Amino acid sequence: MTQEKVKVLIIGSGPAGYTAAIYAARAGIKPVLYTGAQPGGQLTITGDVENFPGYPKGIDGPQMMMDLQAQAERFETSVRHGVVTKVDFSEWPLKAIVDDTYEIEAEAVIVATGATAKYLGLPSEQKFVNKGVSACAVCDGFFYRGMDVAVVGAGDAAAEEATYLSKLCPKVYLIIRRDEMRASKIMQARVLKNPKIEILWNSETEEILGGNEVEGMRLYNNKTGERKEISIRGFFVAIGHKPNTDIFKDQLTMDETGYIKVKPGTTHTNVEGVFAVGDAADKVYRQAVTAAGTGCMGALDAERFLAARELEPANS
Repeated sequence: MTQEKVKVLIIGSGPAGYTAAIYAARAGIKPVLYTGAQPGGQLTITGDVENFPGYPKGIDGPQMMMDLQAQAERFETSVRHGVVTKVDFSEWPLKAIVDDTYEIEAEAVIVATGATAKYLGLPSEQKFVNKGVSACAVCDGFFYRGMDVAVVGAGDAAAEEATYLSKLCPKVYLIIRRDEMRASKIMQARVLKNPKIEILWNSETEEILGGNEVEGMRLYNNKTGERKEISIRGFFVAIGHKPNTDIFKDQLTMDETGYIKVKPGTTHTNVEGVFAVGDAADKVYRQAVTAAGTGCMGALDAERFLAARELEPANS
């Protein structure tokens, strides 16, 4: 198996990975970044990004990722296409296998693998991604101000999305499969007393309707058997995210849903020399700007870790 030794390996792209690369490269660490299966992360399937500072007219998501990659490469980051399929953090230097064929030894690793939104699995859902279907109300809700929208989900995330959208939209339908919510009591109370939110209990989405963009939805009531169509312009899926961290199981400490745990106020994981940034470690904010911020933190933490190691005695 081919082997290579590097100072810093960044696993994953997107705002977190590319920002980490920019900072690490400017520090002279010469990082190597593997983009993963979806180069650029979730923003590559996002249309206009209007809430990232510095873009007063907004910017296309894929173009933003291309700009970040170009900036990272300007400072001599080695950006490579490939997927890290296995890691071994049991000893230092740290090891990673790329595409099951190529081994890298790294003095520090920055994990920026992100998280993937869960969807219902409807063909029409995928058809209308960025054309009315979204998994982030904070990101895309502004585009639907003054329009009727729907949110599917029963937990805190769905309740928060519905409440947020109610500030922008005249009507928000909250679609819940059962006759009860899983959200916390305080979030349930906010939803129930909000006159703009209508809860559709025991309801399942059969189809999202429209031509070139979302125009409505067809629901099935699993208690009465009734089917009905409702006119909407935006359909927001809030049934959770899955962090892309499976390859780090048994290596890094995670919470029950797979988000990597870091030491508060840092990007340090339980393994010395491994740092987690972006959505792989953030289940609260999940924004491009917060991911970029932690990417900066990860690079600075890695730089300080490497500097401290250079000062240690040779036999330590």
